[in-house]
Amino acid sequence: MAVFEYRGIQITSGKPVKGYRDADNAKSLRAVLRKDGVLLTEANEEAERGSKGGRKLNLFAFMQRPSTADVAVMTRQLATLVRAGVPLVESVAALTEQVEKEELKRTLTSVRETLNEGTAFAKSLEAHPRIFPTLYINMVAAGEASGTLEAVLERLADFMEGQARLKGKVTAALAYPVLMMFIGFIMVGVLMVAVVPKVTSIFDNLGHALPWYTRLLITVSNVVSGYWWLIIGVTVASITLFRRWRATPEGKLKWDAFRLVVPIFGRLQLLVSVARFARTLSTLLSSGVQLLQAMEIGRHVLENARLESVISEAIGSIRGGESIAEPLKRARVFPPMVTHMIAVGEKTGQLEAMLENVSRAYEADVETRVVALTSLLEPLMIVLLGGVVGFIAMAILMPLIQMNELVQ
Repeated sequence: MAVFEYRGIQITSGKPVKGYRDADNAKSLRAVLRKDGVLLTEANEEAERGSKGGRKLNLFAFMQRPSTADVAVMTRQLATLVRAGVPLVESVAALTEQVEKEELKRTLTSVRETLNEGTAFAKSLEAHPRIFPTLYINMVAAGEASGTLEAVLERLADFMEGQARLKGKVTAALAYPVLMMFIGFIMVGVLMVAVVPKVTSIFDNLGHALPWYTRLLITVSNVVSGYWWLIIGVTVASITLFRRWRATPEGKLKWDAFRLVVPIFGRLQLLVSVARFARTLSTLLSSGVQLLQAMEIGRHVLENARLESVISEAIGSIRGGESIAEPLKRARVFPPMVTHMIAVGEKTGQLEAMLENVSRAYEADVETRVVALTSLLEPLMIVLLGGVVGFIAMAILMPLIQMNELVQ
């Protein structure tokens, strides 16, 4: 069965309509739409996108991919419709006409069709892992099994909105320093290749020795302008080899362990991962997912091989009868406050609430650290770039001043 984008006319009102529907072929699609009171005028199969006779290839398709925030908004709207008593199939159909991203619209169309065939909601979502991750599917399955789907969907929306906000704050805070660094590299490169060689060529006929900083500038400029191809080649080769090494299990584990101990940024990486893991685990447990399954799902949101290995060892220890806090404490990777609050939550039977408190505390800590870090990075980048440009200017101007003094 394929997904078709169709255009048609409502038989009763004559208004043009468009949308997405699943059908075996165009003939079946025409029959299905006629039952719904729509006269089919055009149908394009999604598999033929960009082929001859099909729709034009969309070079900006990546911009149409639904973000976490888009899925969160859709999830909250779905929770509202289900809580209001609207049947699930009709709720999904209503959202299909409302969402703007084409990929999300096609996905919801496919989900609606499988729901009409009697498939469970979670099973319908499994066919679209790019849109709905394992966390989403497992929570929906738990909500269906317990009869609390609307509450689970609201928790999912809260969780995804929180993750999108945290990621957005970190990305926005680091965007300016990264842009400044990029511009600085380009500016210094242009000076070294195009400007400095022409200016320093007048020093060749000087009868006295040049200052050390001028000689250093000339040497660096000659190397950059004469061997730029070698520098680029070595850089590309180094990056390629590094990425291949990092793609191996051993390389990924060592690199991720190193990332956690880097001054300043390592602590920030740890806090972000712990906050994400704690909120994920709390959300899953609150939705009725079993502990070991919740930890297995939460392990994949850490995005750090070293932390994932700690959680894997903890899962094995829990199966052996240990508590959650003990294996995490032995690893000495998670902050002491995390293991202490988890231990308290286990003893008091309030593990979900304790994990929620941990996630809130660490998300607030991340936000504070990011603001402080960017406040320091911005003037530091300005001083660094100013120092480099100032050094170049001094190395060029000082010999000229000395020449002027000798002439006088």
